[in-house]
Amino acid sequence: MTIEEASKKYCIPIKLLKEYESMELCGTVKRVMGVWQYDDTDIERLSMIMTLHDIGFSKEDIDEYMQLLLSGQNNEECIKMLEQKRKGALSKIHVLEKRIDNIDYLRNEMRSTGN
Repeated sequence: MTIEEASKKYCIPIKLLKEYESMELCGTVKRVMGVWQYDDTDIERLSMIMTLHDIGFSKEDIDEYMQLLLSGQNNEECIKMLEQKRKGALSKIHVLEKRIDNIDYLRNEMRSTGN
């Protein structure tokens, strides 16, 4: 399917598809008569790339992860990368929880003093 068809079918902005084409992270996206052609495997890989981007992977991290994943040889490295992102996300959650605790403390203090 063409870039326009893929965009419409999977609700992926054309701009984003072109960005991924330029990053050459999908590898298997083929050119036929000068037009990019996507198959279901390409869309699955794009979905993975979008998910990695959404969880905070940099372009370089995405490239490394996808190369590891596609090689099929080093799933442990992929898991390590995901674990690092998970730990980072949990750390941010804990910081936000502490802020909420402090806000609640100050709100309660204000209410108890009547100010």
